[in-house]
Order: sequence, then structure tokens, then C-alpha cells
Amino acid sequence: MSTRTRIDRRAFLQGIGGAALALPALDAMGAEVSEQAPRRFCALYTANGMSLPRSENDLDDWSWFPRAESDGEFAFSKSTEPLSPFRSQLSFMGGLYHPSGPKADPHTCSDMWLTGAPLHNPKPGTYNSVALDQIVALHTKQFCRRPSLVLSIDAGTGFLSRTGTISYDLEGRPIPAENNPRRVFDGLFRADQASLESKRGKLRRRIKLVDAVAESARSLDRQLGKSDRERMDQYLTSLNEVESRLIASERWIDIPLKQQDYSHLNLDATSEGEPADYYRTMFDLIALAFDADITRSVAFMLNREDGMGISDTFPLKLGLSKTHHNLSHATDKDGQWEFAKYDRFLSEQLAHFFERLTDYQDRDGSVLDNTIVLYGSGASTTHTPRNLPTLVAGGANMGLSHGAYWRDSETRMSNMFLSILRSLGVEEESFADSTGTLSDSIFRRA
Repeated sequence: MSTRTRIDRRAFLQGIGGAALALPALDAMGAEVSEQAPRRFCALYTANGMSLPRSENDLDDWSWFPRAESDGEFAFSKSTEPLSPFRSQLSFMGGLYHPSGPKADPHTCSDMWLTGAPLHNPKPGTYNSVALDQIVALHTKQFCRRPSLVLSIDAGTGFLSRTGTISYDLEGRPIPAENNPRRVFDGLFRADQASLESKRGKLRRRIKLVDAVAESARSLDRQLGKSDRERMDQYLTSLNEVESRLIASERWIDIPLKQQDYSHLNLDATSEGEPADYYRTMFDLIALAFDADITRSVAFMLNREDGMGISDTFPLKLGLSKTHHNLSHATDKDGQWEFAKYDRFLSEQLAHFFERLTDYQDRDGSVLDNTIVLYGSGASTTHTPRNLPTLVAGGANMGLSHGAYWRDSETRMSNMFLSILRSLGVEEESFADSTGTLSDSIFRRA
């Protein structure tokens, strides 16, 4: 063709129920778009709030939120000091909350952290709405092998108000999480080369089945009334989506993974062993998955609420006197100091993760520059659903401007989520109960 159609770089295809999917990067959008570096998202959750010691305990230096300075800078506390090498690549966010939080059972704060859902229906599996990481996955899945990676300290989903996952699908159903490093590694990086032809054959048989069902549906469609044809159109659209995913899976079979060094991985690490070994191995796996562009959306639940799961015992393994949930309820000086020391331990693990993301390089900067990392809790102190401790890191190549302690009285967490989506190039009109994006914040392009 001598004349090519110029397609807007923000072009979308309409899918089921009006959902819009971004087109993949096409030559018709221009070289600056087709060569664009990956845009990634990673959500990291810790339970039971953060250390915000009482003033009478004289532990201000251990409060998780930083101390604001007169010159606009901030001072790291002792509980977040391990993150200081990354000052220019992160920001603290104050005053955030979910309007539904004060109305809900406080133990559901992890359920709603990435969704902002009202959690009004007590029936398991139906009360929630889609999580932020899954909206990201919806818009990035055509670029990578795996739409999303969902991890937690305990595998599975847990149960209502004591969730074991922070990720929920488009229908609000909990997505089971994986917690075993070796299984995560095998699922991400180990393809059995001897079975490639077998896998290709299975995929092609499934594609043929979808084609046959679609043809039968089209024949039936011609015999239906108007309202039924509309429903059938939606069904045919869903079949086309299934077929597209299958065809994409077949394409990835023949594309080799990026060559990487896995020698530093400790795949024998488990949540029953040393906490630092386990967390760092899981963070190493996420960093490798991002570096190889296997996925662009990750959710990792580091701890569970209300003393649930193996991680509640981690402080004991580190030489502290009580479990995580018990320490979070402490009001005395010694108890609040130990809770803050556990926050510092988590900061050390997070610093390790940021270092990995900084070491891995994309063509226009580090993987951290092209990744927005969200770290926080669904409560400030235990069961308090306001001023949620929140840290945002990375995303320099997506317009984020860091080194700040941002706060603006009470602000909807969903407004920040919408700002994150806009920075990632996901042009959603709203998210959950958002009323707009964050103005005058770290999100310059939102």
C-alpha cells in the first residue's frame, strides 16, 4: 500500500459489555509507539497497618510516615530508613482512604484495598468488584505471555473477610494466589521443549472447537428476535476473545524467553523457613518476570489480616516477642517499638526489590523506571480505615515525579488508582468510586 492509514495511539476496540481494550502497538501508530517500553504495575500489601506510635511513647522516629521538613523535603523514619537510597524514586502518600472502609467490617480492609468495593453483600464470591491489577492486566495482556501474576504468603483465596489474595477478577471473584517459589518459577520460566508440538496440537484443537461453536451460534442467530440477537452478539464477541487468546498462546510457544541468570534464586525457600529468604526469592521472581516481559501486572500479599496465616509468626522468627497481629494492637512503648522494627524488616525487603528492578534495564531506563509499584496497607493502625499508609515508587518514564510526602486532607484511594491507570496509558473514565485523578500530585500526566 502506498498510503497507510494513520491510527491514533489511543485507539480502542470495544469488547463485551462496553469494555474497551487498547489496540496493540501497531506500525500505523508510528515508530514512537510501536517501540514503546513496557508499562508495568505491581501491588504489594501488608496487613494490620503500620507503626504509628502514640506520642506519649516517645517513638516519633519510628513512625512509618516520614517527617515533613520546612524546605519541602521529608525525613525517613527508622522504620523506612532502608528505603532512603531510593528517595528520588519513591513518594509517601498521606490521607488516603476508601469511603466504604469506615462502613465495613474492619477485617475486610485487605479485600477492598485494590477494589474500593462497598462489600455490602455477605455472600462469598459475589460481594467484591474488580481489582486494580486486573484492569491493568486487561489492557496489557496482548503484549505478554501471562496477563497477571497473583501471589500471597498463603496460597489460594482464604475466605470472606479473611482473604488470602488481594486480586479480584472482572466479576469480583477472588483470584487464587500462589505462594511456592518453585511452582512460580516453573510456571513462568520452564517450558518443556519436548512437548511444544503436543501443546501446539492441543491449542489448535481448541481453536477449531471455538470456531465450530461460533459457526453454530451464527446459524442460530439468524433465527432469533432482536433482543436475543443482541445477547448472541455478546456471546459471539466472547467467543472471538477466547479464540484470540488461544491464537496468542500458540504464537508465544515459538518465541523464546529472554536469556537471564537464575543462579541467585533460592527456590527451596518457603514461608515456613527464614522470612527474609522467602520474601527476597519472591521479589526476585517478580523482578525476573518483569525483566523478561512475561507479565506486566503483579499483586503480592505479604501478610494477612487478623493473625491469619504463616506470616503472623514472622516477628517471632526475627526475635521479637509477639506475633504480627498482637504487636499491631500494642499500646505500650516496647510493643509499639517492636511493631515498628517489623516494619523496618519489611522496608529492607522492599529495598531489595527496588534494587533488583533498578539493576534490570529496559532500552530507555531501568525496569523500575517503567514500573509503578504500590505498597501499603488497608488500615493505618489496626482496624483504622483512614490515612492508609501508602508508598508509590518507580514510573519515572510514565511521568511520576518523586521525592515527596504528598497529602491533601482526606482523599479517595480510588482517585489515586485512576491516576495510576492514566499514567500507565489506560484511559479509563473512572475506577470504583473515584471522582477524578489526583491534582497537584506526583502523577504529572494523570
